[in-house]
Amino acid sequence: MQSSLLLSLMAFAVASSITPGPNNLMLLASGANYGFRRTIPHILGVGLGFIVMMVIVGLGIGQMLQASPKVYTGLRLASLLYMGWLAWKIATSGPVEGGSGHPQSKPMTFLQAVLFQWVNPKAIAMGLAATATYTDPGRYLSSLLVVALVFGSINLPCVSVWAGFGVALRNWLKDPLRLRIFNVAMAVLLAVSFLPLAADLLRGIPR
Repeated sequence: MQSSLLLSLMAFAVASSITPGPNNLMLLASGANYGFRRTIPHILGVGLGFIVMMVIVGLGIGQMLQASPKVYTGLRLASLLYMGWLAWKIATSGPVEGGSGHPQSKPMTFLQAVLFQWVNPKAIAMGLAATATYTDPGRYLSSLLVVALVFGSINLPCVSVWAGFGVALRNWLKDPLRLRIFNVAMAVLLAVSFLPLAADLLRGIPR
């Protein structure tokens, strides 16, 4: 890959990975509620899951889904419902130190974070844009792997920053009321992040 194209890819990866989105909002909430160590499986799941998703999308799965309207709509509806459930789980998370909170509340696992990339519209859009823009048709597979690895290596520290932000808030959030307000705010922001997907699905419903 030419150095100018590589720099462009890295800049795109930083800009798209560090900005707010479902992954980053959930990591912020997880860092605040569970601490950095317990959030590490979530962070690693996002990083590896995104690389795997980008490679598979780049191999043609994304185009196949878009060419099958019913399957694609079903996947997007499942994404919407799942993220709504995640928003609810964040909103009802218990206190940082436990005790009066929900005993079943726990951070997202590695596998859950890997699978979440397939219902995260921002991640899928990032994968499609990167593979369409930065791969070389003449040596597609090798360039796809390079793009996925470069993007993933930048994505991982970027999402880790959001978990770190959450950890920095832990002392302030030891007050149950502050934590409740924080978690509800994170849930609302997560819900807002998938409003464009909901609006797009509604436009596609026959009237």
